[in-house]
Order: sequence, then structure tokens, then C-alpha cells
Amino acid sequence: MSQTLKVTVMGCGHSSGVPSVGNHWGHCDPDEPRNRRTRPSIAVQSETTNIIVDTGPDFREQVNRTDIKAVHGVIYTHAHGDHIHGLDDLRPFRIRHGKIVDIYGNRATIEELEERFAYMFMQKQEIYPQVLKSTIIEKDTFGMPLTIGDISVVPFEQIHGQMFTLGLRFGDLAYSTDVVDLDQAALAALAGIKTWIVDCAGYKMENNLVHFRLKQVFEMNQIVQAEQVYLTHMPGFMDYRALEKELPKGYAPSYDGMVLEARL
Repeated sequence: MSQTLKVTVMGCGHSSGVPSVGNHWGHCDPDEPRNRRTRPSIAVQSETTNIIVDTGPDFREQVNRTDIKAVHGVIYTHAHGDHIHGLDDLRPFRIRHGKIVDIYGNRATIEELEERFAYMFMQKQEIYPQVLKSTIIEKDTFGMPLTIGDISVVPFEQIHGQMFTLGLRFGDLAYSTDVVDLDQAALAALAGIKTWIVDCAGYKMENNLVHFRLKQVFEMNQIVQAEQVYLTHMPGFMDYRALEKELPKGYAPSYDGMVLEARL
């Protein structure tokens, strides 16, 4: 039986957000609300399960804006600061609901989180309960379904310069932040999707060592064949309305608070 999931773009900005510190908007029009971008994240929700992908520095603001009351699992794409520095804000969910929060990531990500945030994984007296329990998504399980609550997700590996990130497929929708290249296994995992939320922080640069450029997004989607592509991880030199005019049919910028559907 098919299942429809609600997918919310919690944040679609790059590592500094838009505006960045100092109220710097770059080329983005501050009068266009869709140019106000927090750090990259999505929420995937069924009737009974809420999954968050990455808890960046704006996590508290994003969750409150989306009115999410409980978190049943967090999947981390990688351990860069713009994807993990809101991790402490998982503590209120642990205290409020009395349940340890399950987190998931590849081995390198989980090991770094357990080292940098060790206090979140241990019980320190009754007033400081253990907040997180980690599950490593091993390399030999990439491309295979992982079930969290009643939501099935297929993780796959992405190249992000000198490190690897997790891409995630939820039914006919996939999320690929922080990616500069995809191998054949990743492309196989993406085969048949209808909607693709994908990193484009490289935009029109001549070269970018860690993020897709717009040209690469077009080239990759010639293989993937998603019907609709939404750009994410967008810096301040990517104005929303300018992108709307520039992009061909089937491509669009995302924005904070955008709601999409995925079908399992």
C-alpha cells in the first residue's frame, strides 16, 4: 500500500545562511521573503513519525516555525558545522517525551559526533540524562532500505570533495545536499525518482571542489531524469526571483518552509 509523506524544506541556505552575519544579503533582494535562508535541512513526516535530516545552527528556529512537536529520528548527512551545530536542541525533546533520540549517519559522521558531543551520549547524574543513541549506517547497507518508525529511507553515498556525505531517498523524492559528484551506485539509488532536492552552491563558478555547479545539476539530471528539481544549499549570490527567470522548466529554487510530497 502506498504512503504519502510530507517533506518540508526546513532550510535551503549555504553554510553562512542568507543574510549572513552582519546582515549581508549579497545579491539577494532582502524584500523577497524567499531569499531568507537558514542552514540546510529537511523534515520528513508521516502520520506517526517525524524524521529530521541534519540539525544545523538554525534547528530550533526551523522546528518551531514548522511546529514539530516530537522527533523520532535524525539522519546526519555529514559532520560539518552547518549540519550539526543545533544538536544540543534535541535535549528538550528527550526531557519532554522521556525518550532517547535516535540518530543515524555513516561511520565517520557518528564517530565525530560521539567525540565532539560526548556528553549527549552518556548519563551524567539524574539531571543530565543521556539524550542520543547512535546507529551507524554501514557502507555495505548503502542502497538498501532503512526503516525509522513507519518511514522507509534509502541512504546512498555522495562525493563531497575529500569526504563522503549521505544522500537520502524517500520513495519518489531524493535529497542530495553537499555533493560534487555521484558514482554509479548513487545514480542507481536515484533511478526512478520524480523529485530531487539537490545542492547547487557552486552555481556558475568555473570550478567548485565540494558543491555541484548548475551545469553539473543539469548534466546529472539527464541521467537521473527527475521530473522536478529544486535547488538547495544556496548562497547569497543566488537571488530567488532571478533564479525563477533563469531556470528552465522542471527546475526551481527551493525556499525555507516549502512543502512537498513523497510517495513510498
